[in-house]
Amino acid sequence: MARNGNGGNVAHDFLGSAQIFASAVEEVVERQILEESAGKQYTLSQFRLIKMVALTEAHTISDVALFLGVSNAAASKAVDKLVRRKLLRREEGSPDRREIRLSLTDASRHLLATYEEKKERKLAQVFRGFSEEELKRAARLLDRVSAELVEHHAQPDEVCLQCGIYYRDQCLVRQLAKRNCFYVRNRRQSKQAPAEPARLSYEEELQDLGS
Repeated sequence: MARNGNGGNVAHDFLGSAQIFASAVEEVVERQILEESAGKQYTLSQFRLIKMVALTEAHTISDVALFLGVSNAAASKAVDKLVRRKLLRREEGSPDRREIRLSLTDASRHLLATYEEKKERKLAQVFRGFSEEELKRAARLLDRVSAELVEHHAQPDEVCLQCGIYYRDQCLVRQLAKRNCFYVRNRRQSKQAPAEPARLSYEEELQDLGS
């Protein structure tokens, strides 16, 4: 395995940088902007659930549990709490309450709009020193490394939640790793996904990254 100039492991250096990046995204792009948008009224998990409802047609407690990574009981409590706070509407489709239809309220739409406005302003400040091509190339590289990691630990039929569904429509990891994407499976039919770019071969990816 390649070593850096100081004798360290390049792969470990890369993963260390990726860990810092992931932590910064959660802390700055999600947690801090949510706090700027609504104070400390809502947790990050609650906000992510609201965003999931805005983007998908997931309609069972199991879908919510899968997305949040919690038990069905905890997912039901999370939904109930947001309903009581008038951030979600819940329509039950069966007596056992597992079949549900969630929708946004005026309050949650306002929260999302405020968050998106502040997020775009923050991202413009953070990325102003980088060219569009630099960011595209960095995204491709991260996708390829992520796909390799995902391929080594997951089964193809497992539902993939790796991308964070509310950042982008197109996911190269889905193409490279052929995962069962939660977002594609549940996305709202009223929103047509843009066509996925043609999948590049491994050699084409290398050439693209090296150009």
